[in-house]
Amino acid sequence: MDAHKIFSIKTKHEFETQALSIFRFQYQNNPVYQEFCRYLNKNADNVRYLEDIPFLPIEFFKSKKVIVDNVDHEIMFTSSGTTGNQTSKHYVSDLKLYETSYLKGFEQFYGSISEFCVLALLPSYLDREGSSLIYMMDDLIKKSKNPESGFYLNDLPGLADKLQMLDAKGNKVLLVGVTFALLDLIEKHNFRLKNTIIMETGGMKGRRKELIREELHALLKKGFGVNAIHSEYGMTELLSQAYSKGSGIFRTPSWMKVRVRDTEDPFTRPITGKTGGINIIDLANLNSCAFIATQDLGKVHDDGSFEVLGRFDHADIRGCNLMVL
Repeated sequence: MDAHKIFSIKTKHEFETQALSIFRFQYQNNPVYQEFCRYLNKNADNVRYLEDIPFLPIEFFKSKKVIVDNVDHEIMFTSSGTTGNQTSKHYVSDLKLYETSYLKGFEQFYGSISEFCVLALLPSYLDREGSSLIYMMDDLIKKSKNPESGFYLNDLPGLADKLQMLDAKGNKVLLVGVTFALLDLIEKHNFRLKNTIIMETGGMKGRRKELIREELHALLKKGFGVNAIHSEYGMTELLSQAYSKGSGIFRTPSWMKVRVRDTEDPFTRPITGKTGGINIIDLANLNSCAFIATQDLGKVHDDGSFEVLGRFDHADIRGCNLMVL
């Protein structure tokens, strides 16, 4: 299949056509996904519409090798996980496809990365190997071609000085940070930034008490002196990202869609305007699985934008007997 055709999708019809084509390809060539579909009595003949496509529970990335047959992987991305928990493994066969996806996705929402100085405050990710976020940020830093761009681990004073200096000069700055590290930064330094986008990637990583989004963003807006906090929504098992420019409302690039499933019956049609489990179609996941049922709770709006409202309590996950496959 020509994977890069997905980046020219412009209409709902084009998306559905590509999604159904990728479903048939993955049903025929991905043994894990095929077995899951067969368990649900779904196959290449009776899946005719987008709504018919089964979503593979994301937990399968912890216990199975989710990849199409006869394809070697170039890299394996892993989730952070906690001690004693299994981590997800995403076998990526085409790094160029991943690079095109995050670069074009960023451009759809923010323009060329070369317009920005990119600063990354991601200590918990830098402490381990296999992070897809670190791979993406490292490449975006390089592609910015800005000598001031770079990673920061524990040098908060250095980062604070750099931020103040660049912002005062009128440079367009993108600061991407894990939540707890951004809070650490504003506890020690006060900012009044005018030319900087603050983008949080979520996660306290056990370092701090979890906060609801409104409370967290209020703290960050006050600490950085900005009007909005941007957010990135991605995960190890995806090759694309959704972005929020404020208020926790996320939008996807044209080759990625979010659906919400009923928490009591995960195999019902998608629901709009109500809270449910987040299902993701990421057509960049050509050689793994493009149709994933996550453990996140959210709500999809009529215009296709969505909110992330939390995560399933383990006791709330329905249909997990399928994990015995």
